[in-house]
Amino acid sequence: MKQVRPVLFLLFFISGFCGLVYQVVWTRMAFAAFGIITPVLSIVLSVFMLGLALGSAAGGKWIPALVARTGRSGAIFYGFSELMIGVGAFAVPSLFAAGQRLLLGTGETNSLEYLASSAVVLAFSLFPWCFFMGTTFPFMMAYIREDERHDLKNFSFLYTANVLGAMTGTLLTAVVFIELFGFHHTLGIAATGNFCIALASMWLGWKRGKITRTSPETKVHSPQSGVHSPESTVRSPGKQSTPFIRWILFSTGFCAMAMEVVWTRAFTPVLKTQVYSFALIVFAYLGATFIGSLWYRHHLKKNTVCSPSILMAILVVTVFLPIAVEDPTFVNMSWTGSMDPFSALLLLASICPFCAALGYLTPSLVDEYAGDDPTRAGAAYAVNVAGCIVGPLFASYILLPQMNERVALALLAVPFFLFYFAGWKSLSSLLRTYSMSGACLILVYSLGFSQNFQTLMARNSSRMQIRRDYAATVLSAQTDNGMKLLLVNSFGMTALVSATKYMAHLPLVFHREKPQSALIICFGMGTSYRAALSWGIDVTAVELIPDVPKAFGFYHADAAEVLRNPKGRIVIDDGRRFLKRSRDKYDVIVIDPPPPVETAGSSLLYSTEMFDLIKQHLKPQGIVQVWFPGSPDPIIGQSVVRSATASFPYVRCFKSINGWGLHIIASMDPIEIPDAAQLAARMPDSARRDLLEWSTTQDAVQDLNTVLSNEIAYKEDLNPDPKIKITDDRPLNEYFLLRRLANPEF
Repeated sequence: MKQVRPVLFLLFFISGFCGLVYQVVWTRMAFAAFGIITPVLSIVLSVFMLGLALGSAAGGKWIPALVARTGRSGAIFYGFSELMIGVGAFAVPSLFAAGQRLLLGTGETNSLEYLASSAVVLAFSLFPWCFFMGTTFPFMMAYIREDERHDLKNFSFLYTANVLGAMTGTLLTAVVFIELFGFHHTLGIAATGNFCIALASMWLGWKRGKITRTSPETKVHSPQSGVHSPESTVRSPGKQSTPFIRWILFSTGFCAMAMEVVWTRAFTPVLKTQVYSFALIVFAYLGATFIGSLWYRHHLKKNTVCSPSILMAILVVTVFLPIAVEDPTFVNMSWTGSMDPFSALLLLASICPFCAALGYLTPSLVDEYAGDDPTRAGAAYAVNVAGCIVGPLFASYILLPQMNERVALALLAVPFFLFYFAGWKSLSSLLRTYSMSGACLILVYSLGFSQNFQTLMARNSSRMQIRRDYAATVLSAQTDNGMKLLLVNSFGMTALVSATKYMAHLPLVFHREKPQSALIICFGMGTSYRAALSWGIDVTAVELIPDVPKAFGFYHADAAEVLRNPKGRIVIDDGRRFLKRSRDKYDVIVIDPPPPVETAGSSLLYSTEMFDLIKQHLKPQGIVQVWFPGSPDPIIGQSVVRSATASFPYVRCFKSINGWGLHIIASMDPIEIPDAAQLAARMPDSARRDLLEWSTTQDAVQDLNTVLSNEIAYKEDLNPDPKIKITDDRPLNEYFLLRRLANPEF
């Protein structure tokens, strides 16, 4: 067994690596299929944990009977589980696509029918493969137990390897694999890893031969007297009982995963909304968990394991560190711009002490509870993961729609204090003093003196409104100098500028015939929607976040009148999903992807698949306008234009009236543009008035001529590489780190 242990460590390292590859890629694919909203992230995390919990519990229960009936080693069954996980790499994308088609008839994305149905589809698509992931721990523990000289602390050994692999998989997937290979090939790499594990473990099982007997049962004390092994000095706070261990395991899993969801939204002003932001949170979480579990293994060898009471004393202090550090005194917060590396590092470091303590506590409690018994280990791990299932859903559907992130994090800290006080008497007086003083000091500072992004905005705004729903936090603010801002999850979306009017007016005025209908994807402040309605045509606006249209009146005094216009309607839905479930065709389609351009929200609207979908919903002579706000990385701009040219034979690009950003105009028919005077003559009086509402010249001909004179000869600037385009499988704008490291000027 000593010779095999390094092999087992490697197998579980690769298994954890592949598992997080799947979580990162499947989460991004779920966004594309079901909407980029917090519930999708929460459901994916919860289904992952549900599969792990039930798989762990069932695997621990089944493996003794499977080995006894077949006479085969537990490694054989472990290999079968890894084989099935690898199959999931190819099955899940197909199941997502089928589920997306199935849900097209379930109404808008904010409907209860859609939210419930999409949760069921996600669960059906992900659960089987996550279930097999859950069986891996008890199955491999059964293999180790077949040796008479097995270690009584096998779970923490495998857990440490698994977490290290998961941490590595998270980083390499987000930073390297997807950028170089795309989503499907990255899944293929992970599947190859699972298949290799399956072959290696089946070889180990075959080498062991027929199992005719099992190793002697390890003595495990009854629940009434506590569960412990001769090698451990772990003591729980208060009386060490089985239900108490289970409550700790459930509560820590619940709170930790709920906090991960809250951190994702709370850290946006610092980490921004790029795909790397979530990956960094997961990487920091797993990295600290690995250090904690390694710390536990080190103490285990020295027979000096910390008691849960001591760990709870650490947790009640460290749980408030992210709240305290998320303050403009320590980190650079802004509603736009790119990530500040030092601020990001400091904020991520703030969660590490808490996660490290949990990384120590979880395997120590499972080891304490189970010894080397795979059935008990599976049951204990399942309880912990059960908390991880409920936590994200609770945070997404209950906490975040009702309260700000700081209050949510403070409420999630309550269970740690309850367990801390339960073990109060077992702590030394010195530790009680230090831990309670530290916890109170950080708590008072965090909630009473430090500021977060919302309080910072309130201090610098003359007027502010905050709306919260299941999808996002929507903040509307008017600064002291009169500028009005729209922020979603603390990131700036748009402002009241003329360019947002031209997004609608340009394609409408370029249309050869008098347009009759328009579709606006991404409502924003409602400026483009309002501009299109000024033409007296039928206008449909699609917005993913339910509370965004509710802020319409904050930005426009005539919002109530506009909303009463019978020719207009607002639909709450994902833009792509709306097109897939609609048969309507339009004269003009306007796309205004949410910033920054390096996000899934943008790539899904800039991809060749999106342009192909738009093409199906344009009438003859129809025109689409896609807004590109600009980027210091020229490859992104080139990729957006190439995606348009891959679907449309006629494309023209114009710099905006504000001097930044690009209007990409595309059609299946030639786009013939007369002079500015003729274009202005095409506009109804109400449309001209809307166009000039914020104009400094108050001359429609002059303003239109300014835009026409700034046409971009894009063909001369396009990279000759045909791969420089955005597709659903390779979102070049979203995964860019290696490219920018190679070209620092970007």
